[in-house]
Amino acid sequence: MQHPYRVMIVDDSAVIRGFLTRWLKDEESIEVVASASNGVYALREFERARPEVVVLDIEMPEMDGMTALPKLIEMDADVKVIMASTLTLRNANISMQAMAKGAADYIPKPESTREAKDKDNFQRELVEKIKALGATRRKKSGQAAPSSDGQVKRPTASAEPVKKSLYRNTTVTLRPNKAIGLPQALAIGSSTGGPQALFSVFEKLKGKISLPIFVTQHMPATFTAILAEHLTKIFGLPVAEGIDGEKVVGNRVYLAPGDWHMTVKKDGTDTVLSLNQNPPENFCRPAVDPMLRSLIDVYGSRVLTVILTGMGHDGLKGSELLSQAGGTLIAQDEASSVVWGMPGAVATAGLCNSVLPIQDIPAAIENAVMGRPL
Repeated sequence: MQHPYRVMIVDDSAVIRGFLTRWLKDEESIEVVASASNGVYALREFERARPEVVVLDIEMPEMDGMTALPKLIEMDADVKVIMASTLTLRNANISMQAMAKGAADYIPKPESTREAKDKDNFQRELVEKIKALGATRRKKSGQAAPSSDGQVKRPTASAEPVKKSLYRNTTVTLRPNKAIGLPQALAIGSSTGGPQALFSVFEKLKGKISLPIFVTQHMPATFTAILAEHLTKIFGLPVAEGIDGEKVVGNRVYLAPGDWHMTVKKDGTDTVLSLNQNPPENFCRPAVDPMLRSLIDVYGSRVLTVILTGMGHDGLKGSELLSQAGGTLIAQDEASSVVWGMPGAVATAGLCNSVLPIQDIPAAIENAVMGRPL
């Protein structure tokens, strides 16, 4: 077995530090190498322990998380920082700013460590994030990861293989673009690293697209409201959490609210949003798959879908249906993804028309909308 991922916990609460350390000790592939009560001590411990992943609290005395973040990244540009905060509007806004300044991800602290459900969900999510981010760091540096994140479907034999500039030994199979008619809707799915990727895409798309845009980003409710505000400022058009029964129109972005699946349906001649709290899919609510299924039901092949950075494989089943319907699919490449889980799943399954670095995706979207080659 390879060396476990090295983790540092930074939180002003000794109780929280204790909980996190005990929970993570249960994982053979994770080792807590240091803990600190504020940013000042974190910087001192960082020099000694050299962690690969840091779980960083936002609110701390003497030096808070936002002050410590750039200093940690300056010490090690490849360190993966997970911001930890309680679910408040202020902390959600700070977490969004932190990700724009180099944090890899965020995690909301459980409201109660005594509630088994809260504890189990938080523990599972934290472990998954540490493993995914640690694996990404090691892969970029050519180191072996202590465990595999699972298998994904391999390319189909009928498609033409095209080698992309991803990581060593990575080959994806591209599907010819045979969409019938121009796209009538743009769907975007993302998770870990998604806010940063969304900021990049929407900044370059400003003023260049008028389709209705549907976005599912794995986030709790408080965070999706803040994400919508940030995207509105960047994009210049309304971006808001979807409302059940809302009529779908162009020049608008519909963001799946935290804890709700967002789908669309026909209501006479109109297309309207439909929100539900059906069971999580791929451990997620909102999830990308139900959004894609409903969009395909309404728009058929005229759905342009983009799968951005994220853990797991949410969006894979929906993308399989999209491929069968003849829609167009773009995935973010491995090199520019914080975690190549979701985009990697659809890319290596041979479902994509194009696999691109994040900076090239807006131009590809514009080309698809205009009927030009990707």
